[in-house]
Amino acid sequence: MATKTKSRKSQQTKARYIGKPAGTIQERVQVVGPEHFGVVSVDCAKRRSKWMLCDFYGKVIIEPTTVEHNAGAMKAMTNLIAEKLKFAGITDSIVAVEMTGIYHRPIQRAFRQAGFDIRTVHPFASKHFRGPLHPNSKTDDHDLEAIFHAAIKGYGLATLPVNETYQALQATSRHRRNLVKQRSRLQIQIRCLLHQTMPGFADLFEEDKLFNKSIAMPIALGFASADKIQVAGIDGMAAYLKERKIRFQPRTIERIFAWSSTAIDASPLTTMLSDQWTQLDEVRKILTRQIEAVEQEMAKFLVKTPYVLLMSVTGINVVSAAGFAGEAGPIDHYATAKAITGRAGLFPTRYQSDEVDRGDGAVARTCNRRLRAAAILIAKNLIKCHPYYRGLAALMASQKITPLDRQCRIANRAMRMVFQLVGGRQVWRGKGVNQEYILEKLRVFHSVHGTAFDVVIKQLYEIVQWLPKSSYASEAKPIQEFASKKHRGPILIGDLLIPVLIRLGVVIPAEVQLDSSEARDSE
Repeated sequence: MATKTKSRKSQQTKARYIGKPAGTIQERVQVVGPEHFGVVSVDCAKRRSKWMLCDFYGKVIIEPTTVEHNAGAMKAMTNLIAEKLKFAGITDSIVAVEMTGIYHRPIQRAFRQAGFDIRTVHPFASKHFRGPLHPNSKTDDHDLEAIFHAAIKGYGLATLPVNETYQALQATSRHRRNLVKQRSRLQIQIRCLLHQTMPGFADLFEEDKLFNKSIAMPIALGFASADKIQVAGIDGMAAYLKERKIRFQPRTIERIFAWSSTAIDASPLTTMLSDQWTQLDEVRKILTRQIEAVEQEMAKFLVKTPYVLLMSVTGINVVSAAGFAGEAGPIDHYATAKAITGRAGLFPTRYQSDEVDRGDGAVARTCNRRLRAAAILIAKNLIKCHPYYRGLAALMASQKITPLDRQCRIANRAMRMVFQLVGGRQVWRGKGVNQEYILEKLRVFHSVHGTAFDVVIKQLYEIVQWLPKSSYASEAKPIQEFASKKHRGPILIGDLLIPVLIRLGVVIPAEVQLDSSEARDSE
């Protein structure tokens, strides 16, 4: 008996339109008709914006009108547009808003709350369309015409919604980056002033350890010149550090004392300059405390997203994972890993004309620069800490590949790994590299930052929802070992960790739960 084969229907290829995929409106226009499709163009500014309403053919329904940035004016604008759309028989419409930093966002929120379809037009697109129309004149009315033409050509892009968690991650990561930049500037100023008062002292320490993990700044604050170090001697410096409970090594003090005996003369304004860098150092300490507080805030939001799974990779911790999550947004917005690298501009530019085809140009310039910076940061951390990527970078270096090109190539590979881990809700399982425990990594992070333990327990509990069940046993092991250790203080660590361990499938004896509950009641 002959078997029947199922006939497969030929899949028709979807029609392709010129323009960005996220900005095409041709199908919607065909459904309602061009004369029944409206386009609201908005040119934004700080205090007020200008807008106009046209149909798809460009027939002006409402002439360019100015709107003040206040609640009443915004409400009147949206109501007027809704009435005019209904009166003119417009059944479908979009609102094309030109990007202007952060000043276009109030307009976007007002139209979104009124139920309009919001599209974003990049200034490059509006500038491109304004050139042929009005090459020697730039006015708000001309900008509105250019925004309209960009929108109907498919360059008014629809943006997917992002919840408050990712918005908070983006805001906190950018705030931390600004604080770090300000602290870096202060450290450069302090180092310059310190060199005038104590020439050569800063060179005794590695560049990344002058302000951290060394006794450089405590000694400089206690002994502001080489002469004072000579007077105090090795024993005086040791006593000074012991009094302030600062750990040190005798060989470091001996090296400082040897420097003081050969140091060149300082500036005649040593006293005044010392006061200046001491004041700057107080500001640096304030910024350091603020950075640590922001990093704790980043961890609070990171555990609410699947990007926390990236911490299972060696070299990726809270700061880099949270920074990338804030800039990338929900992983559901990306169809493939190439969508991430394309948005971040992690690809070389191409020039092709006839038989000429140069596809190995410089890295793309027009992209989401902040997302690329977050991806490059992950690549740098992987090159520094991860054995596989470190070996890969060494191989590329032997092939005479430039450092920037190496970072971009490894960032491309890392984005494929990020998409698989976050999108597939998986943890790192690379061959030859031990998987790092996410829960233990977060606990150590908060231990360094001095976070309250009840906050740490809450975040550990939130992470469990993202972990694959196959990793429960491995993730529970270090937490269980930590809970079984003896800890000083009134908080019963084991008692607090019991809910997390139970969630991970660890069997807790009944007498242990009973003892912990009795101890809690007796406090």
